[in-house]
Amino acid sequence: MSARRSIADLSADLADRAESFCRRYFPEGRKQGNYWQIGDTSGAKGQSLAIRLQAQGGRKAGSWTDYATGEYGDLIDLLQERLGSVTLKETLREARSFLGEAPCPSLPRDTQRAERPDAASSKRIARARKLFAAGKPVLGTLAATYLQGRSITRLGPALRYHPRIFLGQGEDVFDLPSTSPALLAKITDNRGQITGCARVYLDPSTGRLATIESPKRILGQLQGDAIRFWSGTSRTDLIVGEGLENTLSVGTALLEFDLASCLTATHLGLFIPPPGIKRVWIARDKDEAGRNASTRLHNQLESRGITCGDLVPHLGISTTICGHLARMRCAGPC
Repeated sequence: MSARRSIADLSADLADRAESFCRRYFPEGRKQGNYWQIGDTSGAKGQSLAIRLQAQGGRKAGSWTDYATGEYGDLIDLLQERLGSVTLKETLREARSFLGEAPCPSLPRDTQRAERPDAASSKRIARARKLFAAGKPVLGTLAATYLQGRSITRLGPALRYHPRIFLGQGEDVFDLPSTSPALLAKITDNRGQITGCARVYLDPSTGRLATIESPKRILGQLQGDAIRFWSGTSRTDLIVGEGLENTLSVGTALLEFDLASCLTATHLGLFIPPPGIKRVWIARDKDEAGRNASTRLHNQLESRGITCGDLVPHLGISTTICGHLARMRCAGPC
């Protein structure tokens, strides 16, 4: 039997067990109708990538499409991506192991776990850079309308706009992918290298957030990094916030401050400030997640000799940090 025939047979056999395959290799995903949804080929949580579980309307089971990048393929291709830096021969052996045709996987489990993150992360970062590069300036676009509707006027080169980004929304639309306009924001490390791209999907008719599940999504690497907005002058103070819009609301009122948005409370607690920063002001939500993230960041900054304080909502506003100093309470430096 030829190698080509062998691969085709394996692909068909994997497709017959597509749901079991997904549950093993992509446990962070979820079943929605006839599809298994995940964030990307690394197995991260999300819904940008859809795997068809059963043959339908002449379309084969096991076929998949990543609507964030446009990539597609069968379960052999997907397994190769999931395993990271392994050869095709090793991928086929892993497939046979899953199907019960081989006594053990091609690589020790510890080796697979060690290799997957680096390879997968590099691919996601490359996709994020390509996506952000495809955007255009925000001014005069739907993204500017969205930000102005939030009373945000603090913009910068970290933001771009794309009128058409692939977007999967439900059980059957993966066969006919739709697109949505989106605000793009580049995530960078302390060297200024792009490590990720945040996407804020917008409703083209209203200029508000798109009415879909998870209208805000991240592609690439975020841990320790942030979306950055500089004031143009070298300073020793930095405001670090959770959500992009909340951080920009504070920055609209405090134009003289540099900003860093970490996008989530979890990543706020993991932020690594750039060299030269002496004081960090933590703009957080007034909830348990915000408090926990602030405490974690306080402890990290303290160990680095950096002074920090909290900027939290006041006057009963619980979900958004306002862009006006009169509505903010500043807790003293730690």
